[in-house]
Order: sequence, then structure tokens, then C-alpha cells
Amino acid sequence: MGPAPAVAAIRLAVRKALADQAPGGLVLVACSGGADSIALACATAFVAPRLSLRFGGLTVDHNLQAGSAAQAERVVRFLAGLGFDPVEALPVHVHGRGGPEAAARVARYGALDAAADRLGAATVLLGHTRDDQAETVLLGLARGSGARSLAGMPARHGRYARPFLDLPRATTVAAAAAEGFEPWDDPHNADPAYTRSRVRHAAIPALSAALGPGIPEALARTAKMLREDTEALDAWAAREFDRLLEPFGDCDLSHYLDVSELSGLPTAVRRRVLRLAALRAGCPGSDLAAVHIEELDRLLTDWRGQGPLHLPSAVAVARRYGKLAFERSGALRRGGADRNDPGQAAEDPAPAGLLMPA
Repeated sequence: MGPAPAVAAIRLAVRKALADQAPGGLVLVACSGGADSIALACATAFVAPRLSLRFGGLTVDHNLQAGSAAQAERVVRFLAGLGFDPVEALPVHVHGRGGPEAAARVARYGALDAAADRLGAATVLLGHTRDDQAETVLLGLARGSGARSLAGMPARHGRYARPFLDLPRATTVAAAAAEGFEPWDDPHNADPAYTRSRVRHAAIPALSAALGPGIPEALARTAKMLREDTEALDAWAAREFDRLLEPFGDCDLSHYLDVSELSGLPTAVRRRVLRLAALRAGCPGSDLAAVHIEELDRLLTDWRGQGPLHLPSAVAVARRYGKLAFERSGALRRGGADRNDPGQAAEDPAPAGLLMPA
């Protein structure tokens, strides 16, 4: 007899995710000890050797509750028992802005990135399921986020791969049970103090009761379609950014973009170009909100002589002589009128190194 249907499903998903890996490469599994990551670890331990891949495991200890170190050690023993090598517990300190969930996410990915770099792993597998995707989309809707957020989590981004995004959580739970392992239930996942927990245990059941079954599937399907659209628009914007980028001064972060060229682009593309320009200037993506991009866009579409716009990480943006200048550390100074916008109020002059058009 073959494996249980749930086990066969997760093995197939992992095999597809690793199909492009070069033999002999190291694949890492991020494992918390929950049902999703237990299923992922079991499937990887079965698939990786058959693809001539080495496989290791990582567990992140967020130090947010009593006994977290002991739980991390249990996960280490579990992974080692499946043949994972190397296996490491990664303690982190959770702090920073955006609430505990966002801070924990930043700390977790920072630790996973550092470990993958140190160990030379090309791929890190994550156990997010279709239900996790649906929760992410609903959280984005509640925040009024744009298409980038509503597109949810990508199946692959850089070194990270999520084999289970097309599988429901019920499949991973069934697979973990069929493999004979009892998952650890993180108490935070049921704590209503956390937004995602409220979405999981209250919002989605309420939507299902009001609108009928299939809400997680519909939300995940919406995310997939939006991601396809977003990727196409992102690629278009990247080409336009490369075409319009004009460096100035001695700093690689300082650059400007032509106002008339930008203004001729469709809004969805133009705002993506502005986002790329802000990122290039040193503004962290995690701190760059939709409101920042809207204000940047107003320098093009609602120009009234407003002064420099200050973005996170001391990035300043000013409209000057028909250009949008992006620079760090407040180098943009007051004074001067825009020769390409007659009759408007004075703009901030160009930073040092920007050649003024005659």
C-alpha cells in the first residue's frame, strides 16, 4: 500500500518545490513543531535524498513565552531523528516597531537569513498553507492595503519557498498524524490578543457562516490572480525605473527622475517607480507605507510648491527643475523656482552634484 493521501500530497508539493535544485545542494526547513512544519519536515526527509539533496533544519526561539527554549530543543531532537543535518535552534530577541507579530517576523527572517548564509543553503522551505494565505489576504483587506499586500505570500521569493500554499491546513494536520507525530500547539495561535489569531478563529468562521464555505480557497485564489498582475506591473515599473534613473553626486543612493517622463506613466506603474526610487535611496521596505507613496505621487499630480517630503531613514525627496531628487540625510536645501513649472511656488533646490539645466 502507498502512503496516506495527505502524506502523498505533501510529498508531491515538496518534490515540485525542489525540482530545480542542483544535486548536492543544501535545503533547510524552518520548523516550529506545529503540524504544518512537522508535515514539511517529514516530506522533505523523504523527498530530498531521492533528489540527491542535503537537508538541514532550523527552529527559531522567539523567547516570547516560558519554556520556549525547551520547545526549541524538542524540535531539534525531532529533526535530528528524521536525519536532518545540520540542525540548529536560533534564539532571537523580538523588539522594534509594528507590534509583536511584525517584530517577531522581522527577527525570525533575520535569523533564518543569517543561518542560510552561514550554512550555504540556496533554499529555505516554509510551511505556510492555503489557510495562512487566506488570513494574510484578509489582514491586508482590513488594513486597506494595495495589490502588493493582497497578493499575499509568494510561493517562492529569493531563497524562500512555500510548497503548501495550494494545500489546506487540514492536509498538513492529517499528514502529521499519519506520520505518527503529535504537533505542538503554540498558545499564541489561539490568543485573541494577536490579530492573526482573531482572523483565524473568529473572522474567517464568521465569513464562512455568512457567505458559505470556501472562503479560504476564494481568498487564496484572489491572491494568486493579484500576484500575477502585480508581478507584471512590477516588471514594467522596473524597466521604467532603469530607463529614468539618473544618479547624481558621489553617493550611489542619490538620484533623480524626470517629472514629465514619470507623469506620462499609468498610475499603477508610476507609483511603483516611485517606490523603487525610495527603496534605492535607502528607505526600508518595511517602513515604506502606502501613504508615503501617495505623498510622493502628489509631487507629480498635485504640485503646489510643497517642500521636501521626508521618508523613513532620513530619505528626502524634493521637486526641483523638473526633476524629483532623492537623497539621504537632509541634503536638500530651500530656495529657487522650478523653471519647468512657471507660476508655481519655489521648490527645494537640487542637492549638491545635481547639474542644473539651462
